[in-house]
Amino acid sequence: MKSTARIERWLWLVGWLLWLSSTGAAEKEAQVLRGEMLFALGGCSNCHTAEGGPILGGGELKTPFGTFYPPNLTPDPETGIGKWSEEEFIRALREGISPQGQPYYPAFPFTSYTRMNVQDVRALRAYLKTLPAVKRKSPNHELRFPFNLRAGLWVWRWLYFRPERFKPDPFRSERWNRGAYWVEAVGHCGECHTPRNFLGALDRSRAYAGAVLGEIRAPNITPDPDHGIGEWSEADLVYFFKTGIKPDGDTVSGEMAKVIRNGTAKLPEEDLRAIAEYLKSLPPIAAEP
Repeated sequence: MKSTARIERWLWLVGWLLWLSSTGAAEKEAQVLRGEMLFALGGCSNCHTAEGGPILGGGELKTPFGTFYPPNLTPDPETGIGKWSEEEFIRALREGISPQGQPYYPAFPFTSYTRMNVQDVRALRAYLKTLPAVKRKSPNHELRFPFNLRAGLWVWRWLYFRPERFKPDPFRSERWNRGAYWVEAVGHCGECHTPRNFLGALDRSRAYAGAVLGEIRAPNITPDPDHGIGEWSEADLVYFFKTGIKPDGDTVSGEMAKVIRNGTAKLPEEDLRAIAEYLKSLPPIAAEP
Protein backbone atom coordinates (compact mmCIF):
# COMPACT_ATOMS: atom_id res chain seq x y z
CA MET A 1 0.00 0.00 0.00
CA LYS A 2 2.85 2.39 0.86
CA SER A 3 4.46 1.67 -2.50
CA THR A 4 1.21 2.40 -4.32
CA ALA A 5 0.75 5.69 -2.44
CA ARG A 6 4.33 6.72 -3.26
CA ILE A 7 3.78 6.00 -6.95
CA GLU A 8 0.56 8.00 -6.91
CA ARG A 9 2.35 10.97 -5.33
CA TRP A 10 5.09 10.80 -7.96
CA LEU A 11 2.56 10.59 -10.75
CA TRP A 12 0.71 13.60 -9.31
CA LEU A 13 3.98 15.54 -9.06
CA VAL A 14 4.98 14.69 -12.65
CA GLY A 15 1.53 15.67 -13.91
CA TRP A 16 1.67 18.94 -12.00
CA LEU A 17 5.12 19.76 -13.41
CA LEU A 18 3.96 18.95 -16.93
CA TRP A 19 0.92 21.18 -16.45
CA LEU A 20 3.13 24.01 -15.20
CA SER A 21 5.44 23.57 -18.17
CA SER A 22 2.61 23.62 -20.70
CA THR A 23 0.99 26.62 -19.01
CA GLY A 24 4.28 28.52 -19.01
CA ALA A 25 4.86 27.73 -22.67
CA ALA A 26 1.36 28.88 -23.58
CA GLU A 27 1.81 32.14 -21.65
CA LYS A 28 5.14 32.74 -23.33
CA GLU A 29 3.63 32.15 -26.76
CA ALA A 30 0.78 34.54 -25.98
CA GLN A 31 3.29 37.16 -24.82
CA VAL A 32 5.31 36.87 -28.04
CA LEU A 33 2.16 37.13 -30.16
CA ARG A 34 1.13 40.25 -28.25
CA GLY A 35 4.63 41.62 -28.77
CA GLU A 36 4.40 40.97 -32.49
CA MET A 37 1.23 43.07 -32.71
CA LEU A 38 2.84 45.85 -30.66
CA PHE A 39 5.90 45.71 -32.91
CA ALA A 40 3.70 46.11 -35.98
CA LEU A 41 1.67 49.05 -34.72
CA GLY A 42 4.71 50.64 -33.10
CA GLY A 43 6.34 50.85 -36.53
CA CYS A 44 9.71 49.68 -35.22
CA SER A 45 10.86 48.33 -38.58
CA ASN A 46 9.92 51.55 -40.38
CA CYS A 47 12.69 53.54 -38.69
CA HIS A 48 15.14 50.86 -37.63
CA THR A 49 15.46 49.12 -41.00
CA ALA A 50 17.48 50.67 -43.82
CA GLU A 51 16.13 50.55 -47.37
CA GLY A 52 17.01 47.08 -48.63
CA GLY A 53 18.77 46.24 -45.37
CA PRO A 54 18.16 43.49 -42.79
CA ILE A 55 15.15 43.96 -40.56
CA LEU A 56 15.95 46.11 -37.52
CA GLY A 57 19.63 46.24 -38.49
CA GLY A 58 19.54 50.05 -38.27
CA GLY A 59 17.95 52.76 -40.39
CA GLU A 60 18.19 56.36 -41.53
CA LEU A 61 15.90 59.28 -40.70
CA LYS A 62 16.36 62.71 -42.30
CA THR A 63 14.96 65.69 -40.38
CA PRO A 64 15.40 69.49 -40.29
CA PHE A 65 17.84 68.94 -37.42
CA GLY A 66 20.06 66.61 -39.43
CA THR A 67 20.18 62.90 -40.13
CA PHE A 68 19.50 60.37 -37.41
CA TYR A 69 20.59 56.75 -37.70
CA PRO A 70 18.16 54.66 -35.62
CA PRO A 71 20.22 51.86 -34.10
CA ASN A 72 20.30 48.11 -34.50
CA LEU A 73 17.46 46.54 -32.47
CA THR A 74 18.27 42.90 -33.17
CA PRO A 75 19.44 40.49 -30.43
CA ASP A 76 23.07 40.81 -31.55
CA PRO A 77 25.09 41.19 -28.30
CA GLU A 78 27.73 43.52 -29.74
CA THR A 79 25.92 45.87 -32.12
CA GLY A 80 22.30 45.32 -31.08
CA ILE A 81 20.37 44.98 -27.83
CA GLY A 82 21.30 41.39 -27.04
CA LYS A 83 23.00 42.30 -23.75
CA TRP A 84 20.28 44.64 -22.53
CA SER A 85 18.51 43.61 -19.35
CA GLU A 86 14.73 43.81 -19.08
CA GLU A 87 15.07 46.85 -16.81
CA GLU A 88 17.34 48.61 -19.33
CA PHE A 89 14.88 47.94 -22.14
CA ILE A 90 11.94 49.27 -20.12
CA ARG A 91 13.88 52.37 -19.13
CA ALA A 92 14.95 53.06 -22.71
CA LEU A 93 11.43 52.73 -24.08
CA ARG A 94 9.49 54.57 -21.40
CA GLU A 95 12.06 57.09 -20.15
CA GLY A 96 14.35 57.63 -23.14
CA ILE A 97 17.54 56.73 -21.26
CA SER A 98 20.15 54.36 -22.69
CA PRO A 99 21.76 51.51 -20.70
CA GLN A 100 24.80 53.83 -20.37
CA GLY A 101 22.64 56.49 -18.73
CA GLN A 102 22.60 58.83 -21.72
CA PRO A 103 19.42 60.58 -22.97
CA TYR A 104 18.00 59.63 -26.34
CA TYR A 105 16.99 62.21 -28.92
CA PRO A 106 13.20 62.63 -29.18
CA ALA A 107 13.41 61.41 -32.77
CA PHE A 108 12.97 58.15 -30.88
CA PRO A 109 9.32 58.45 -29.74
CA PHE A 110 9.85 57.59 -26.09
CA THR A 111 7.67 60.63 -25.40
CA SER A 112 4.74 58.47 -26.56
CA TYR A 113 6.05 55.05 -25.52
CA THR A 114 6.23 56.36 -21.96
CA ARG A 115 2.47 55.75 -21.84
CA MET A 116 2.82 52.01 -22.53
CA ASN A 117 2.09 49.62 -19.68
CA VAL A 118 4.98 47.48 -18.48
CA GLN A 119 3.36 44.20 -19.58
CA ASP A 120 3.30 45.43 -23.17
CA VAL A 121 6.91 46.61 -22.99
CA ARG A 122 7.92 43.15 -21.80
CA ALA A 123 5.88 41.55 -24.58
CA LEU A 124 7.59 43.72 -27.19
CA ARG A 125 11.00 42.70 -25.82
CA ALA A 126 9.98 39.03 -25.89
CA TYR A 127 9.11 39.34 -29.58
CA LEU A 128 12.30 41.21 -30.47
CA LYS A 129 14.33 38.41 -28.90
CA THR A 130 12.84 35.95 -31.41
CA LEU A 131 14.17 37.86 -34.44
CA PRO A 132 17.47 37.05 -36.19
CA ALA A 133 20.54 38.80 -34.81
CA VAL A 134 22.30 41.14 -37.23
CA LYS A 135 25.88 42.28 -36.66
CA ARG A 136 25.77 45.85 -37.96
CA LYS A 137 26.93 48.98 -36.17
CA SER A 138 24.94 52.12 -36.90
CA PRO A 139 26.78 55.34 -37.87
CA ASN A 140 26.81 58.32 -35.54
CA HIS A 141 24.03 60.86 -36.03
CA GLU A 142 24.88 63.73 -38.38
CA LEU A 143 23.21 66.74 -36.76
CA ARG A 144 23.76 70.44 -37.15
CA PHE A 145 24.81 72.68 -34.28
CA PRO A 146 23.58 72.97 -31.54
CA PHE A 147 21.52 69.76 -31.87
CA ASN A 148 24.72 67.69 -32.07
CA LEU A 149 25.41 68.54 -28.41
CA ARG A 150 23.83 65.61 -26.60
CA ALA A 151 24.25 67.29 -23.20
CA GLY A 152 21.57 69.76 -24.27
CA LEU A 153 19.05 66.92 -24.17
CA TRP A 154 18.99 67.09 -20.39
CA VAL A 155 17.65 70.65 -20.69
CA TRP A 156 15.17 69.53 -23.37
CA ARG A 157 13.89 66.79 -21.08
CA TRP A 158 13.51 69.23 -18.19
CA LEU A 159 11.48 71.53 -20.41
CA TYR A 160 9.34 69.08 -22.33
CA PHE A 161 9.34 65.51 -21.02
CA ARG A 162 7.39 64.05 -18.13
CA PRO A 163 7.20 60.25 -17.82
CA GLU A 164 3.58 59.14 -17.63
CA ARG A 165 1.42 56.07 -18.07
CA PHE A 166 -1.80 55.76 -20.02
CA LYS A 167 -4.84 56.07 -17.78
CA PRO A 168 -8.22 54.97 -19.14
CA ASP A 169 -10.98 57.56 -19.09
CA PRO A 170 -13.74 56.09 -16.87
CA PHE A 171 -16.34 58.20 -18.69
CA ARG A 172 -15.50 56.67 -22.08
CA SER A 173 -16.18 53.23 -23.54
CA GLU A 174 -13.72 50.34 -23.39
CA ARG A 175 -13.30 50.54 -27.15
CA TRP A 176 -12.57 54.28 -27.07
CA ASN A 177 -9.93 53.72 -24.39
CA ARG A 178 -8.34 50.93 -26.39
CA GLY A 179 -8.20 53.22 -29.40
CA ALA A 180 -6.69 56.00 -27.29
CA TYR A 181 -3.99 53.62 -26.04
CA TRP A 182 -3.12 52.50 -29.57
CA VAL A 183 -2.98 56.07 -30.90
CA GLU A 184 -1.38 57.91 -27.99
CA ALA A 185 1.05 55.27 -26.76
CA VAL A 186 1.92 52.36 -29.04
CA GLY A 187 1.12 53.88 -32.44
CA HIS A 188 2.55 57.31 -31.43
CA CYS A 189 0.52 58.92 -34.22
CA GLY A 190 1.02 62.39 -32.79
CA GLU A 191 4.79 62.19 -33.27
CA CYS A 192 4.30 62.74 -37.00
CA HIS A 193 0.87 64.39 -37.19
CA THR A 194 1.48 67.10 -34.56
CA PRO A 195 3.60 70.19 -35.37
CA ARG A 196 6.80 70.83 -33.39
CA ASN A 197 8.48 73.95 -32.11
CA PHE A 198 12.00 75.04 -33.06
CA LEU A 199 13.48 72.68 -30.46
CA GLY A 200 11.57 69.67 -31.76
CA ALA A 201 8.98 69.46 -28.98
CA LEU A 202 5.38 68.67 -29.90
CA ASP A 203 2.95 71.60 -29.94
CA ARG A 204 0.15 69.80 -28.12
CA SER A 205 -2.18 72.79 -28.51
CA ARG A 206 -2.38 71.75 -32.17
CA ALA A 207 -2.37 67.99 -31.61
CA TYR A 208 -2.94 66.00 -34.82
CA ALA A 209 -3.36 69.15 -36.93
CA GLY A 210 -0.66 67.99 -39.34
CA ALA A 211 3.06 68.68 -39.58
CA VAL A 212 6.04 68.82 -41.89
CA LEU A 213 9.23 67.22 -40.65
CA GLY A 214 11.97 67.14 -43.22
CA GLU A 215 10.81 64.98 -46.11
CA ILE A 216 7.74 63.81 -44.19
CA ARG A 217 4.45 65.69 -44.65
CA ALA A 218 1.82 64.34 -42.28
CA PRO A 219 -1.75 65.60 -42.85
CA ASN A 220 -4.30 66.91 -40.41
CA ILE A 221 -6.13 63.92 -38.90
CA THR A 222 -8.53 65.80 -36.63
CA PRO A 223 -12.27 65.65 -37.44
CA ASP A 224 -12.20 69.08 -39.11
CA PRO A 225 -14.40 68.70 -42.23
CA ASP A 226 -12.32 70.97 -44.47
CA HIS A 227 -8.73 70.29 -43.46
CA GLY A 228 -8.92 66.96 -41.65
CA ILE A 229 -10.88 63.72 -41.75
CA GLY A 230 -14.23 65.10 -40.65
CA GLU A 231 -15.97 63.76 -43.76
CA TRP A 232 -14.52 60.26 -43.28
CA SER A 233 -16.80 57.66 -41.71
CA GLU A 234 -15.57 55.04 -39.27
CA ALA A 235 -15.84 52.48 -42.09
CA ASP A 236 -13.70 54.76 -44.31
CA LEU A 237 -11.00 54.88 -41.67
CA VAL A 238 -11.02 51.12 -41.09
CA TYR A 239 -10.75 50.45 -44.83
CA PHE A 240 -7.95 53.00 -45.11
CA PHE A 241 -6.00 51.36 -42.27
CA LYS A 242 -6.39 48.01 -44.02
CA THR A 243 -5.62 49.00 -47.60
CA GLY A 244 -4.17 52.52 -47.72
CA ILE A 245 -7.02 53.62 -50.01
CA LYS A 246 -8.73 56.91 -49.17
CA PRO A 247 -12.48 57.57 -49.55
CA ASP A 248 -11.81 59.41 -52.85
CA GLY A 249 -10.02 56.35 -54.26
CA ASP A 250 -6.52 57.83 -53.98
CA THR A 251 -3.80 55.62 -52.49
CA VAL A 252 -1.52 56.75 -49.71
CA SER A 253 2.24 56.76 -50.32
CA GLY A 254 5.48 57.50 -48.48
CA GLU A 255 5.88 56.85 -44.78
CA MET A 256 2.16 56.30 -44.17
CA ALA A 257 2.20 53.49 -46.71
CA LYS A 258 4.81 51.78 -44.52
CA VAL A 259 2.72 52.41 -41.41
CA ILE A 260 -0.22 50.66 -43.03
CA ARG A 261 1.70 47.86 -44.72
CA ASN A 262 3.82 47.00 -41.68
CA GLY A 263 1.37 47.99 -38.98
CA THR A 264 -2.32 48.77 -39.14
CA ALA A 265 -3.07 46.26 -41.90
CA LYS A 266 -2.05 43.52 -39.46
CA LEU A 267 -4.39 44.58 -36.66
CA PRO A 268 -7.76 42.94 -35.94
CA GLU A 269 -10.69 44.93 -37.29
CA GLU A 270 -12.03 45.59 -33.80
CA ASP A 271 -8.79 47.39 -32.93
CA LEU A 272 -9.00 49.43 -36.12
CA ARG A 273 -12.53 50.44 -35.19
CA ALA A 274 -11.26 51.47 -31.76
CA ILE A 275 -8.60 53.67 -33.38
CA ALA A 276 -11.19 55.19 -35.70
CA GLU A 277 -13.56 55.93 -32.81
CA TYR A 278 -10.80 57.70 -30.91
CA LEU A 279 -9.65 59.79 -33.88
CA LYS A 280 -13.21 60.84 -34.64
CA SER A 281 -13.54 62.08 -31.04
CA LEU A 282 -10.56 64.48 -31.21
CA PRO A 283 -11.18 68.24 -31.19
CA PRO A 284 -11.35 69.48 -34.81
CA ILE A 285 -8.62 71.94 -35.80
CA ALA A 286 -8.93 74.02 -38.97
CA ALA A 287 -5.30 73.99 -40.09
CA GLU A 288 -3.04 72.58 -42.76
CA PRO A 289 0.56 71.46 -42.26
